[in-house]
Amino acid sequence: MTALRIGQGFDVHRFATPEEGRPLMLMGCAIPHDRGLAGHSDADVMLHALMDALLGAAGLGDIGQHFPDTDAAYKGADSARLLEQVMGDLSERGWRVVNADVCLIGERPRIGPHRQQMRDRVAPLLGLSSDLLNVKATTTERLGFTGRGEGLAAQAVVLLQRS
Repeated sequence: MTALRIGQGFDVHRFATPEEGRPLMLMGCAIPHDRGLAGHSDADVMLHALMDALLGAAGLGDIGQHFPDTDAAYKGADSARLLEQVMGDLSERGWRVVNADVCLIGERPRIGPHRQQMRDRVAPLLGLSSDLLNVKATTTERLGFTGRGEGLAAQAVVLLQRS
């Protein structure tokens, strides 16, 4: 019998101040922008939403349980490396990713020029071809904290399969 599970994830990070000098990391890629995101790790809002979706689909909690912001070991952590750990946990339990869809929510930056780079960076970490990882963005029509340029949010949906 084959088991299928759907998971969804959501994450939010505020923009760091320019003085903090943080790079903007999205889907494991450094994206040119005047400010990065603030957080305990590299604050890759898209990968955080993706990891929450993966963990949720497998019934393994959330990234806060696996990588708490109270643990100094994760200070400044590369979220792509954390994703590799999540994928190891899923693999040990017999899960594989069928497909994933990740959406950035914010007015800027525009991710169109970086979309394929993002897919090429993350798809292999998921064990997928890049056509099975969708990366997109939307604005909030200048409403709310993302509309005011205070930060970014992301949503992700994944489908897992276990035989």
